Formats: sequence, C-alpha cells, structure tokens
Amino acid sequence: MFRTIVAGTDGSSRADKAVQEAIDIARSEGARLHLVAAFSKRERHWEDLASTARVQVVDLRQVAEQVLAREAGKAEEQGIEVDWSAREGDPADAILDAAEEIDADLIVLGSKGMHGAQRYMFGSVPNKVTHHAPCSVMVVRTD
Repeated sequence: MFRTIVAGTDGSSRADKAVQEAIDIARSEGARLHLVAAFSKRERHWEDLASTARVQVVDLRQVAEQVLAREAGKAEEQGIEVDWSAREGDPADAILDAAEEIDADLIVLGSKGMHGAQRYMFGSVPNKVTHHAPCSVMVVRTD
C-alpha cells in the first residue's frame, strides 16, 4: 500500500517515536523512507540563557543534518532504504514540499504536544501538514 514514506524530525523524543513508527511501516510495506528536518537562519529560543562573555555560532543546517544522519542510521540498521534532506524554512512547508517532490504515499510525524491557547498562538506543524498534504498523514501521539 505504501511505497514511499516521508517522516519529519526535529530530534525531539516525539519525533524519534514518529520516525520509529515510519521505520516499522516501511519495513512491513517494503517502502522507501525519506527523512526531513527543517532549520532556520533565525532560530527562536524560548528558554532563558545565562549571560556569558563567550559567543558561539551554531550552524543550524549542520545540526539538522546530524539529526537526520542519526535517524537514517537507525533505519538502515533495521534494513530500510532511506534518504534524507535538511531544508531551510518552515517545518510544515519542508515536509509538504518533500512529500510532493517524491510523490509520497504517507507522511508520518509526531504530535507537537501543545494545548489550549498555545496551540492557537503558535500554530501546529501536524495541523498544517494534515490540511495541506498531498497524501495520507499519520500523527503519532506521545501522550
């Protein structure tokens, strides 16, 4: 039923669970897996950071590629044919673009875990993907 599966990841535990679900489906269906991680030149950080005199530049593309390489390694260890792409921009758009480009049959992603007003203020990657996907979407709950 599924030949090509796209799974979005950001390296979080929610995403790890979704990627493992995508791996399991790919294995049972004999499907190819394509992993996607989005990054931004201007990343937002919501946590408080202690002030220091040291400044360190972080290459967010490299961080996304490290996450993808780790997840791809897990898939390959389980016998799954996998490729991946780190894409600059909005995570939902990155997943949707990848799904369209490779003619995916299924998108798998983790639930964001936001509730109430937070969900309406910041939006939701799963919500945007499910409303605009060119194929079926599976949102893996982690509650």
